[in-house]
Amino acid sequence: MWRNRNVWIILLGEFVVGLGLWAGIIGNLAFMQEVVPSDFHKSLIISCGILAGLVVGPMAGRIIDQSKKKTVVQMASIGRIVSVLFMFIALYTNSVVWMILFLITLQIAAAFYMPALQSIIPMIAKEQDLITLNAWQMNARTISRIIGTAAAGFMLSFFDLKWLYIISFIVYIVMFVITSLLQLDETTNETVTNKEKGNFKEVLPMVKEHPMVLMTLVLMLIPTLFLGSFNLVIMKISEMHQSTTISGLLYTVEGIGFMLGAAGLKIIADRVQMGTLLFTLAFIIGSMELLLLLADIKLFALVAFGVFGFTVGCFFPTTMVIFQKQVPKQFHGRFFSFRNMIDSVVFQVVLLSTGMMLDLIGLSGMGLVFGIISLSLTTTFLLYSKKKKVVMHAL
Repeated sequence: MWRNRNVWIILLGEFVVGLGLWAGIIGNLAFMQEVVPSDFHKSLIISCGILAGLVVGPMAGRIIDQSKKKTVVQMASIGRIVSVLFMFIALYTNSVVWMILFLITLQIAAAFYMPALQSIIPMIAKEQDLITLNAWQMNARTISRIIGTAAAGFMLSFFDLKWLYIISFIVYIVMFVITSLLQLDETTNETVTNKEKGNFKEVLPMVKEHPMVLMTLVLMLIPTLFLGSFNLVIMKISEMHQSTTISGLLYTVEGIGFMLGAAGLKIIADRVQMGTLLFTLAFIIGSMELLLLLADIKLFALVAFGVFGFTVGCFFPTTMVIFQKQVPKQFHGRFFSFRNMIDSVVFQVVLLSTGMMLDLIGLSGMGLVFGIISLSLTTTFLLYSKKKKVVMHAL
């Protein structure tokens, strides 16, 4: 696998785009702090971009399935470059409207880029290498997040805000050049898509026909409960301990755990059947959500985040392999667009629910609710899969 140039292009592209993305996110927060006084208005502005990504999701899925994946990735890269131009205008005019255009364009580009990239991975890797490539793709994304946020924060201390977007602009141009080097055989894909021009509505019947895909989609709700509440929970723990140091420790422990999990997944997957692995990871994540009941003790808070990071580092690449293997290739673009849309909606719902629960029942109550939901979902689908023998037949 490591001798395949396409693999290196995908990983390098993922790392590079992550640097640009996180530089832009830190820049957005800094810009909004200057021009948008209301936190509610800030959340509405961010939601505009997410909503745009949701709206174009079905169209993006159809286009990805009907077009060459490399072309879609390159056009999405051009979209990111154009989006930064809007942000330059926003900085020059001090206008929130241009920033909203920047966010909308960026999210539309992402709505095409991510599903296309996820469709390319099974085209360039052998089936036995899928889990390794997906894990390293996640690691590349995590490393770029760590470096991108640290570098952006450092730059803001010494340079004007515009330099963050100049870096993003350069990075997105580099990404376009990198993705142009991809060498994909898409002739087979062309004949399939020309034969049946897929409708986005066909995704739901396809999911129902593949019970393992349906179960995995639902089980993905479990880590999203933790991830959607991630920043708010860390701020709450920091308040509980009256320490800003612990927030940095929690981010660090989770990040290191994630990278270790993704790096060691291949070794685990060689020894554990994939269906068993998926349910075991879901149980562990639910248990870590319950462990938030003891977050007032520093050690347990650190253990919860560290184990969660390791488990999620294993969980997400495992789910990606299940999707890439079980979903028919002619549905990959539409399905991954559908999955991204679900992620966006669930993430927003969890974020709002977390804020409400932290106010009403506190961190311990929220951890109890999320833990019970996660363990109940996992137990229900485990019993269902045993009864129907879904895992045995699907994997």
